[in-house]
Amino acid sequence: MTLVTTGAAAQEKIEGTIAADFVNQYIWRGQDLGHVAVQPTLGVAWKGLSLTAWGSVGLTDSEDTKELDLTLAYAWRGFNIGVIDYWFDKGGADPACDGKYFTYAAHKTAHVWEVNVGYDFGPVALQWYTNFAGNDGVGKSGKRAYSSYMEVSAPFRLAGLDWKAAVGAVPYATTSYSDAGGFAVTNVSLRATKDITVTKSFTLPVFAGVTANPSNEKAYLLFGFTLQP
Repeated sequence: MTLVTTGAAAQEKIEGTIAADFVNQYIWRGQDLGHVAVQPTLGVAWKGLSLTAWGSVGLTDSEDTKELDLTLAYAWRGFNIGVIDYWFDKGGADPACDGKYFTYAAHKTAHVWEVNVGYDFGPVALQWYTNFAGNDGVGKSGKRAYSSYMEVSAPFRLAGLDWKAAVGAVPYATTSYSDAGGFAVTNVSLRATKDITVTKSFTLPVFAGVTANPSNEKAYLLFGFTLQP
């Protein structure tokens, strides 16, 4: 799903982004969301304000859910805030959802809207995400859970690679995160990235990582690369 960039410097001119990740498996916040996939990105940014479209399409399994996310975000120094519109073509777990993009009615929409806020301290970054509308999960009472996720991450460089370690947790019960019945650590991950020089003018970022989900006792080995002009 959409990634939120922390600590972004303000651009004095409008800058655009075109990129695509190719991954062996789609893992998001410790959850298994699909098989081999291509995940394109299209975005513009200006003076800390950004608008980004991100998607995921399975390449080997036609049953994988197709996803389109739109993110409006603002970053200033270490602070960042954003709103994300997630859309899934299969409509999620609610049988009333038909998966149509332009259906926004309550209890029928396949969209989920989430707000996030965070701060990048340099050695460590903190993020908090909460669903506030759309096809959210439910809590123990059967009512909207306002599903939330919090994460602490730390970047570092070691052995010629750029690394990122992260730990994420769901603070309270929701069916949106592997049926978490309460506080649950869902994501313990370590990822490394290295730019491979192909020609004098072209490098290929390659990444690999390990993700464990203590909540459902699953673990995943990930690999991918990024194409970007």
